[in-house]
Amino acid sequence: MRKSQYKFFKSYKDPFFNITANLEVTKLYTYCKKHDLLFSLACIYVAIKSINEIPEFKLRIKNEKVYAFDSVNVGSTILNEDHTFSFCDFIFTPTSSIFEFNASGKKAILKLKRGEVFNTNEDELAIVHCSTIPWVSFTGFKHARKGDEYSKGIPKIVFGGLFNDNELKKIPFSVEVHHALLDGYHVSLLFSKMQQFINTLT
Repeated sequence: MRKSQYKFFKSYKDPFFNITANLEVTKLYTYCKKHDLLFSLACIYVAIKSINEIPEFKLRIKNEKVYAFDSVNVGSTILNEDHTFSFCDFIFTPTSSIFEFNASGKKAILKLKRGEVFNTNEDELAIVHCSTIPWVSFTGFKHARKGDEYSKGIPKIVFGGLFNDNELKKIPFSVEVHHALLDGYHVSLLFSKMQQFINTLT
């Protein structure tokens, strides 16, 4: 992050920008089927693992100062049976494997559905906000915002509906970030890291 970039964008009324593109997830989908992994949790794992490899995605703003975190977790919406949604936090560590994340994620979702967990850590800064909209293979996305989160710089990611493109399986992925902390290069790097990780699965 350049200081000039931070100063230029930090005072914007809406300093966030969004990039949406498709990820090719054929290998990830097959891998999940083979190893009995929840596809939605696998997608979140790929995202948060890649995010934690990019320092700029771990920058946050508090009291007009920029803080760099060693690692960040992810909080995601979870669909309820009545078609409402709840929030669930998923803990990530740099040593977490996709299998460990899947197992702990399933436990977290089960606790949520049992009513053992109700609220996310909304005031936490070391987090990325995530949603999944599996019914739509969207090509763009806009988030609802209260306004106060503009000053925090927390990235928001969204996965869309899985679709077939000839012999390939793809999924839309939306990334929204604070322009005072990141620019298009860093978002493109995230897409690249996620795709590279998926491509290594066998």
